[in-house]
Amino acid sequence: MGQLMGGDPSLLRKINQAAVLRALRAAGRGCSLTDLARTTGLSRPTVEGVLDGLARAGLVVETKAAETRAAQSTAADAAGARRLGRPARRFRFRAEAGRLLGVEVGARRISAVLADLAGRRLGEASRGVPPEASAEERLARIEQAARALLGEAGQGAPAPRAVGVGTPGIVGQDGSVALCTALPGWTGLPLGERLRELFGAPVLVENDANAAVLGERWVGAAAGCDDVVMVLAGLSPGAGSLIGGRLHRGHGGAAGEIGALHLLGRQATPERLLATSGTPIDPLDERAVTRVLAAARAGDPRAGEAVARLVERLTHDVAALVLALDPELVVVGGWAAGLDQVVEPLHRELERYCLRAPRVVASALGGGAVATGAVRLALDHLEAELFTVAEVPD
Repeated sequence: MGQLMGGDPSLLRKINQAAVLRALRAAGRGCSLTDLARTTGLSRPTVEGVLDGLARAGLVVETKAAETRAAQSTAADAAGARRLGRPARRFRFRAEAGRLLGVEVGARRISAVLADLAGRRLGEASRGVPPEASAEERLARIEQAARALLGEAGQGAPAPRAVGVGTPGIVGQDGSVALCTALPGWTGLPLGERLRELFGAPVLVENDANAAVLGERWVGAAAGCDDVVMVLAGLSPGAGSLIGGRLHRGHGGAAGEIGALHLLGRQATPERLLATSGTPIDPLDERAVTRVLAAARAGDPRAGEAVARLVERLTHDVAALVLALDPELVVVGGWAAGLDQVVEPLHRELERYCLRAPRVVASALGGGAVATGAVRLALDHLEAELFTVAEVPD
């Protein structure tokens, strides 16, 4: 959405409110009436009226006189001023007026991040969960992690204004899990509905790789890029893609499920891909994957051969997306430590097989990409709620 400008006091109040609120949030520490009027194109009386309404809604507060004087004094000192007039009234967006919650559902761990209404991180919590846990056990861990965070925020802390969730599997538009082979009992689960009942707030559910690419574009390695492929490069990889800055989910939410591509060539199963002996490795066991990656980095020849097989598989999977989407950037991430060592060999292989090889970089967020992207989902919902203006009826 482009810059929203108010222009006339007769415009709908919602348009003026959205314009003022957007300007205040962008200003960060505070903004004067004069600045707000100039930024939004509204008159000072209109801005004052809008601020009164936003203050009653708890979204805006006038900064204290001492804070205002301190800010003005600093500015005046910098300009060499000797005298100060009456301090201008200043207002700020109340980011503390609510909480946003981001949740990552994993095979062995539930992670949650708490943020304020500006998206600033306030805390995080995680809970281990057995990979064989039932859906009800996993939901209970989600509640435990979330309650721990909300409790740390202090007595009387606001309930979440919105909740974003990243989960393995194909996610329907209603937040239900259409298919998930990684988590027992997860297929068919009305996850969004269950969590809305739990938190009493809007819940946005997204595939984990899709959430990860949103996180990387927001505050990670893909910042400023509109055409991105994010690969969660485990033994059964998944990918999230941005096309023109918009998340590409596909017709049924199954875009990016590249972990099934090995079936086309009947290649080694994921369990055998990083095996350095006759014992297969669980595709969801990040610790086992990390051990193999560490051994390869240390020069172990069998582990090196295993990582070479992983790169070959990733090349096969990622090249399909690169040829179809022509992204600017491929971000490689995941839960296992040491995946950065596949970045350079993957880029070299893509240069061999793709008409135009994109840049390939390691994730800047690592294992936190999915939970960070889940916070971004909640923040997107909040911004749509605060800044989207309904059409004016004729």
